[in-house]
Amino acid sequence: MSIHPAIRHEADPDHPGWLTWDVSGPQRFNNAIGKLLVRRGEDGRGWCRMFPEQAHSNLGDKVHGGALMTFIDMALYAGGAMAGANVAQAVTLDCSVQFLSPGELGEPLDAELELLSETGRLVFVRGRVVQGGRLVATYSACLRKAVLAR
Repeated sequence: MSIHPAIRHEADPDHPGWLTWDVSGPQRFNNAIGKLLVRRGEDGRGWCRMFPEQAHSNLGDKVHGGALMTFIDMALYAGGAMAGANVAQAVTLDCSVQFLSPGELGEPLDAELELLSETGRLVFVRGRVVQGGRLVATYSACLRKAVLAR
């Protein structure tokens, strides 16, 4: 599993079976989502969890679509790493999201990620976001691994 060195990744004492996914260092956009947890499923899929609160809401007091898309984008990397993909130095090329039902505030949202294929430069994934057993969204994406200077 390849994890960026700026990610603090350790057991979360408040959520048994889940690991932290905290970006260290200067304030970054990643922190807009709040606490993010990850785990590897028994079937090899990656799982990410966010805790939606008022800052993630729209005017209807539901999870804002932009917050949900940000969570999904974060899950591409955190969940991708949990699924075994080499995404530590990758960028999102394409992400398609289908919103199916509103996300509620105050209840964890879970993103499940399945690694479909990984080549030398590309990673293809798909997944779903669930909340309390209810399907909130589905997504599919392609990531491009960075070509690092030698």
